[in-house]
Amino acid sequence: MHLIESTRAVTRWITRIIPVFLVAAVSYATYAVVGRVCSSYLIGKRGEVGTAIVILILYFILLLLMVGTYFRTILTVLIDPGVVPYGPGAVERKKAARDRRRRRRQEPDLESLPYYAGPDMNPDSPGLEEFYTKDVFVCENDGRPKWCSECSTWKADRVHHSSEIDRCVYRMDHYCPWVGGMIGENSFKFFVQFTTYTACYCGLVLGATASSLRKEISEGSPLDPHFIPTIVLAAFFGLFTFLMSVTSLRYIFYNMTNVDMIGYQSKVYQLAVRVPRGTMPTDRFTIVTYPLPRGDEDANGWSNGAARTRANESGSSPVQIRPSARDELATRTFAILRTEPGENPWDIGIWGNWKSVMGTNIIDWILPFRRSPCANHEGHESFYPLGPVLRDILVRYNLDELAMKEDLGLEMREIARGNRA
Repeated sequence: MHLIESTRAVTRWITRIIPVFLVAAVSYATYAVVGRVCSSYLIGKRGEVGTAIVILILYFILLLLMVGTYFRTILTVLIDPGVVPYGPGAVERKKAARDRRRRRRQEPDLESLPYYAGPDMNPDSPGLEEFYTKDVFVCENDGRPKWCSECSTWKADRVHHSSEIDRCVYRMDHYCPWVGGMIGENSFKFFVQFTTYTACYCGLVLGATASSLRKEISEGSPLDPHFIPTIVLAAFFGLFTFLMSVTSLRYIFYNMTNVDMIGYQSKVYQLAVRVPRGTMPTDRFTIVTYPLPRGDEDANGWSNGAARTRANESGSSPVQIRPSARDELATRTFAILRTEPGENPWDIGIWGNWKSVMGTNIIDWILPFRRSPCANHEGHESFYPLGPVLRDILVRYNLDELAMKEDLGLEMREIARGNRA
């Protein structure tokens, strides 16, 4: 299975060295807590067997949870970080680059390489149907989804391109060298569990070691030389992971990511929202109709179900061709609407945001087994659940009584009656 790593050699080496350092730090902490604090000091010197047992139980529980979530996070970011598949153009470029490296030829000029900077203008562009089968999706001014020229593919909602791994990532948050990869939609839950358990683990190590050191000082007995280095390590990693956990929990509660937070107060999203066929544009919004028209069709002809012309076999006057009921049913019209600066259309409330990332039950919150529910993009409404902001937008554009309320069963009956007529 292909591993998704950083494109930078230095970063790859750093991410391979860090686990060795972490194993050494945890091994030393285990020796300090188990061997020096519990065995030598609490049991050997003070006879506090009960206290030592409690510390040991908590220590190994937190150690197991920390190690389990760490390996779950590493496995996810390397194998299944939630990247968007390459488009045909990117696949072609990658294959050409591999062939050049294999032949060991000198790199040609950039002008000789195929590069697709603009979006694919083919109305039947691969992947486009994934968007217009939704009720709402993020779009550009022309109603098409956002396009990634590096990956040659359409970018779904909340997808961002990472130059670190050269891939588009769902709900990209940040690249973390401590776990060796990109933290995104599939790994964010496990990353939060890991940092939280690590902060608790460091807190226990710090508390047990610092308490023993304080007692040694008050008793005037010789100080254990392992206590101070353990306190320093636990304090450093504990503070770091605590801040990471608090920041990540804040992102969860607001249903945002590190990328979303950049300039969020002025950020504006443009949404294509499904409206009834035949809805006309106004001075406040424009519309786009899918499937997009082909080159020989006007923007609102065939797509809106209107008849188009075609010459008959004898070459005489053209005949009118109407789309089939199935094609007409597949036609969808979208109004292009804008949010106000700072509005987050995916904020579904603190409790809803929490469940969308961490899961729906306490087992999911504690154990790193299942991925976040938000990784499921099969809903018909949008790629992610939408909150009250969408309703506010529809009210502002006077579309709250029209948008996303077509009854497909009724449409099918109307189309059938029209064809019989």
